This record gives sequence, C-alpha cells and structure tokens, in this order.
Amino acid sequence: MYDEDSENRKLLYKYLKKHFGKDKAQDLMLTYADHLFDYHGLAWSLGKHDLEFFCMYFLQDTFLPKPDNAARRLAPIHYELWHEAEEMFIYDKFDKFEAVVPRGTAKTTVMDFGVSVWLHCYKISYYTIVIGKVEQDSIDFIANTKQAFEENQYIKKAFGNLLDSRNYTVNKLELELTNGTKIQALSSTSSIRGKKYGNHRPSVIISDDMQGQSDIITQEARDKKYNTWCEDTEYAGDKAVYRDGKKIKMATKFIVLGTILHRDCFISRLLKNKDYKHILKRVVEFNVDEYFNTGLWDKFRKIYQDDKLKDSKAHATEFYYQHETDMKFETIWPDKFKCCDLALDYFKNPIAFKQEMMNDASKIGEKWFKSIATQTPEEIEEHNFEKTMLVADPASSVDKKADYSAFAVGSVADNGFRYIRKGIIERLGFDDFCKKIIELFKKYPDITHIDIEKNLYMGADISKIKELIAKDPDLKYRDVTFINEMQKKNKDEKISTIIGAVNNGQIIFNADDKEPIQQILDFCGQDFSEKDDFPDVVSQFDIDVKNIEVIQKVELFDRRKLGL
Repeated sequence: MYDEDSENRKLLYKYLKKHFGKDKAQDLMLTYADHLFDYHGLAWSLGKHDLEFFCMYFLQDTFLPKPDNAARRLAPIHYELWHEAEEMFIYDKFDKFEAVVPRGTAKTTVMDFGVSVWLHCYKISYYTIVIGKVEQDSIDFIANTKQAFEENQYIKKAFGNLLDSRNYTVNKLELELTNGTKIQALSSTSSIRGKKYGNHRPSVIISDDMQGQSDIITQEARDKKYNTWCEDTEYAGDKAVYRDGKKIKMATKFIVLGTILHRDCFISRLLKNKDYKHILKRVVEFNVDEYFNTGLWDKFRKIYQDDKLKDSKAHATEFYYQHETDMKFETIWPDKFKCCDLALDYFKNPIAFKQEMMNDASKIGEKWFKSIATQTPEEIEEHNFEKTMLVADPASSVDKKADYSAFAVGSVADNGFRYIRKGIIERLGFDDFCKKIIELFKKYPDITHIDIEKNLYMGADISKIKELIAKDPDLKYRDVTFINEMQKKNKDEKISTIIGAVNNGQIIFNADDKEPIQQILDFCGQDFSEKDDFPDVVSQFDIDVKNIEVIQKVELFDRRKLGL
C-alpha cells in the first residue's frame, strides 16, 4: 500500500544524500525530524538549491508517478533541462538558453511551469514574462500556475499563501504574488519592450513555441519573427549590476523553447547565435528515412499502404506487435513515445515528422512527395465508391506562363482509400472551363458535389454551369451540390495535409494522368515550385470529401411476403 509520508521522507533523504553524503543526510533528517516539510522546513531549504528536488516533491502530482495520478516517468531530457536551469539561475553561468526539443516532450511543463513556480516561490525572479504563440496558450499557462499556488498543499504548507486575489492582481494573464513578485503571460504578437513591475524590469523572459506556420511561410515572415526577438524582446531585459567589482544583480535571463520548422526560422537562426547556450534533441537518434524503409519496417510500410486491406493500419499495427522485439527502438522519452505510433506518424507526413520530432528542416525546398501510388483506370473503376466529387480551380489566363486550370474527380471507396479517378491540368478560358466541368459531370454520373474555387470568377462560372446543366436533357434532373468559397488558407499549409496520404499510398491516382502526377512529384513548396495547381485541387478534395455525408437508399419491404 502506498504510504505518501514514507515516500516523501525517502525522496527528501535521497536528495539530501546527493548533496551532503549519507551520514550528513541522516543527521539532518534526525535533527529536523519535526520540521521536514512544514513552513520554511528542511524540504523548503533544500528546494531552493535543488530545482529537481523542488519539482519532484513540491510538484509531485505533476512529475512523480503515484497510484492516484497519471504522471509519466521522466526521461533524461527532463533532468537535463532542470540541470541547465540550475546552472543558469543558481550558479549564474549563462544568461541565454535555447532548448530545441521534439514536440510533445513536456518542455512547457518542465521549463515554463516547473521553473516559473520555483523562481517565484523563492523570489529568485521578481518579474517573469512567458510568451506563447497565441493568447490562449498564455491563458492556459497562467491557469495551471495559479492552480499550483492556490491548491497545492505541499507548497502552501512550506511557503504559506502566495496568492491573495483580494489584495493583489490575479487574472487570466497575470499573477501577482504576496511575496512581491509577478508572473505575466503574453502572446507572441505583444510587444514587451519597456515593461516593468514596480521598479523591476523582467528578471526572466521565456519564449515557448512562439512561432507557427505563418511565421515561416515567407522570408519576410521569418525575418520579422527573428528581428522582433532580437530588436524588441531582448531589449526588454536588464544588464547585470556590479558594485566594487562584485555582481550584486544578475542580468535578465532568456529561455527559448521550440522546434525547428524551417532551416531559416527563428529557432534555427538562434542556434547560430553564440550568445546562447543550446541543446538540440531528436525523438530518435537514427536516420528515419533509411530506418523506416528497410527490413521489418519496410514490410510494415507496405502493409500500411495496402489499399486491398479493409483496415491497413490495424494490420500493420498487428504486424508490429508480432515482431516487437526486433522492431523496438530507443526514443527520447520511452514512457511517452511508442515505436509503432512514431512510425505511423512518420508515414502519415514525413516532412512534418522530421520538422517537429527530429528538428530537421534541411529538406525544406526539396520535393515533398516521394512516391505516387497509381492504378489503371480499369483497376480504379472496379472499386465500390461511397463518395464522389469534382474539385476544380480555374486559371486567369490561357497564356503559356499562366497557371493551369486544374480538375480532380475524386472518390472514397468502401476500403477507406481515396482515388483520384481523373486528373486534368489545362489552360482554359471561361467558356472552355465551364464546358470541361460539364464533360466530367457527364462522364462520372456518381458525382454529387462540385467544388470550384471562388477567387477568380466570383460565382459567375457556377451560374454558367447551372445554365448548361439545365439545358442538357441528360443532366437537368441530376442532383448536385455546388461548393463555391474563397480560398484564404495558405497553399503550403493546405497541401502539406496530404503528404502522408500520398506518400503512403492512401490516395491513389489514375496512371494515365501523367502530367498532373508529375506536377505533384515536382512540388517542393509554393515558394520553390513552378506550378502547384494539381496538388492544390487534390488537397481540397481530401479536405472536402470528409464533410460529405453518405445518404443510404431506403428499400421498402414488400408486406405481401408476410401474406398481408
């Protein structure tokens, strides 16, 4: 049976022994036997000099696995981050630190939450600013931190009541503590230059995953994010204060946490900044492109991509567990990252996996789609289709240098795979574009939805097509739903959603459509590709088709069979 008091004593003794040795630790436990965990007791004293102990004891419901919580066992990366924080704040060895670690590694919990609570319990920081990507990230951080000060009995017992909402500022973005310190959370769009709490400029500024896709999509956006940090945020801090040759006040400490999203993004650039101490970690320490495409993992991939299987993911997962001993590999956090799940994430979207899990953006600017699964038109038409739609994107000119008008007739089969039954890229004017829609609508009688991008003709093409349908004796009685919306989403962001499905063979193309297929194979990002028309309509199909509802036909039962 779990005895919390006994376990807390063991934990305290373990860290005392680390600092003072076995005999001194035993002596301290006996001397302070009645004041181990109470107000300003032995645990309080040790926690000031040992961040790891502070988190493991005072924040044990977050970091220590117990029968009544769901905490995971920590990994070496978490202890390494705490060690770097101790080097920074206790021993004042450096002022700027960047941790580039995979998404999902609990860097926010370990560094933002754990370190901030510790800093303010002991007044190591008078004023801490934590910057998230959006305001909701900041609100969530403050909510979690507030709960620690307000409800955590281990902290309240040793430090007293550090929150008093009647007499101090306590809101969704600010926590003013009774010991005269303040934690404030901001979004990445907020300027922090010139901010003060009383007479104090920020003692600590933490940036946590403050860049998103919109910050890396163009060179201008990448420059703006980096320059804002260097020219605005870093100037919000303060220099160290020396008196008679002795440092009496540390400089503002900067902590940057994130993942690499582009080889020239904010996080990547900061890795080259010699003012910072850096650590860079990956979820695994091997070449994922080679590893997941050889041996048993290559067999796993082929099963996962087999469109003849009803549930290829389940079959692939079963294959893994049958060979787990031979397929298992080391990860940065064994209690969180499971081998089979990581492999599936890789096959779904290798580029995103390498960015967010491997901190590798070296392939950006290279081709996104490594392979295309094709079938002959005859093979494709043998499948039973549950949903079918036509997606089209008109071009503004028939000039040879203009974009193409792109068309994709796509279906979802009863095996769960998506099929681009017909793909077309042609340079067409308004009338020919509308006629092409009619031609495809006739050829594929199971089309129920037609999506035409609104940005160019603003709905005039829809009116013309409806007019042509009404005049056609074969089409005028067919039901069709038109989708005609402005496209505002960034193309790279949209097309990236089909990388995994295309590379894994979950979207299968008509082998006769060689020119449209080549456009997909040549695509390497909007800024680096000559044309993106066909990958754009395929990605739009993949987005739209998920929202189409299948209406089953109702068959009436003949009551005469019952003799009625």
